[in-house]
Amino acid sequence: MAAERAPGAQMSAWLVWWTAIRPRTLSMAATPVVLGSALAWAEGAAPLWSVFVATLMCALLIQMGTNLHNDVADFERGADRPDRIGPLRVTAAGWATPRSVHRAAKLCFGLALLLGLGLVWQGGWPILAIGVTSLIAGWAYSGGKHPISHSALGEVFVLVFFGLLAVAGSHWLQSDEFSLAAWLGGAVVGLPAAAVLLVNNYRDRDADLRHGRQTLAARLGDAGARRAYAVMVLLPFALVLALAWVAEPGALLALVVLPLAAKLIPQLHRQASGAQLNLLLGATAKLGLLLGLLLAIGVFL
Repeated sequence: MAAERAPGAQMSAWLVWWTAIRPRTLSMAATPVVLGSALAWAEGAAPLWSVFVATLMCALLIQMGTNLHNDVADFERGADRPDRIGPLRVTAAGWATPRSVHRAAKLCFGLALLLGLGLVWQGGWPILAIGVTSLIAGWAYSGGKHPISHSALGEVFVLVFFGLLAVAGSHWLQSDEFSLAAWLGGAVVGLPAAAVLLVNNYRDRDADLRHGRQTLAARLGDAGARRAYAVMVLLPFALVLALAWVAEPGALLALVVLPLAAKLIPQLHRQASGAQLNLLLGATAKLGLLLGLLLAIGVFL
């Protein structure tokens, strides 16, 4: 899709859209699909590779659509102001017009819907319910009069849709059943993903309060947000132990990244600048990726 750029913007279309979809966030959509499928295969389900690829593409498209809609919706609402210290947003930067970003978001959601129809044929009403709520939530994250991203429910949104439902839904598509292991695995990868959003909102807390955004980090205050971050980063390892106990001993492989998690916790207290917190945000996303992949490898092998 060619980028319809604002006057004066001289960026290549590829760079515009690559930046707009926020590639660093895409692992949060892919990891739950890999984990849910691996858990189903570890329980004896025969791999359905075409279903796996379609599920992965659908998850990525919903994530990209959500990111694009957030980009343009925050710009139109006036949330992306000159005092923003987070990563660049293409609409606010003038790299693309609001119309073209809206169109790109609709394209991603539309393609996800088409792929989702095939997944509904495979998985039945549970996948229909998960798919419809995921698409609605992707829009509601930034849309409407009271967007989720401006409330204290953002981290819950991430935990549910990038953790619990994503892993359980991927597991269902491969096995035709839900399991306790899938819900535990969903929490394991959903909590670090929620921690990524918490760091993002912690970085922006002062600007958010000035503009009336009551995120979880803004409501909890500095000390409360740091405690919440520690819980989101450490609790997954307790859940790994529970998963190993009730179903999959191979899950213990994921414990090798516990030292990395312990290293990240004090950094939220020490790092004050936006640039430093952006590095912590990336490191937290990397923790979630490593945790999910090692967990998938452990249970599969």
